[in-house]
Amino acid sequence: MIIYNVTINIEESIEQEWLTWMQQEHIPDMIGTGKFVKALMTKVLVKEDMGGVTYSVQYGCPSREHLQLYYDQDAERLRNQSNRFAGKFVAFRTELEVISQH
Repeated sequence: MIIYNVTINIEESIEQEWLTWMQQEHIPDMIGTGKFVKALMTKVLVKEDMGGVTYSVQYGCPSREHLQLYYDQDAERLRNQSNRFAGKFVAFRTELEVISQH
């Protein structure tokens, strides 16, 4: 299993609107691509010096091939949907390989 992790710092002024969009639209759209089997959204409890509120979304992906298909077929379109929040968030993405789960 590969975890596609997206960490987002969002301005507090649009946090609730963004959360609603993520939970009702974006995460379901990501799962709807067929490349991911689950998603876990968490709030980072450590306060950032730059302000804002930080969240992490971990998308479970069956294989690197599935993740590459997401990049090739879906990533640009789905990332562009966040343009309505442009300038009010920063995001970074990491890929993680699950070694064990207990």
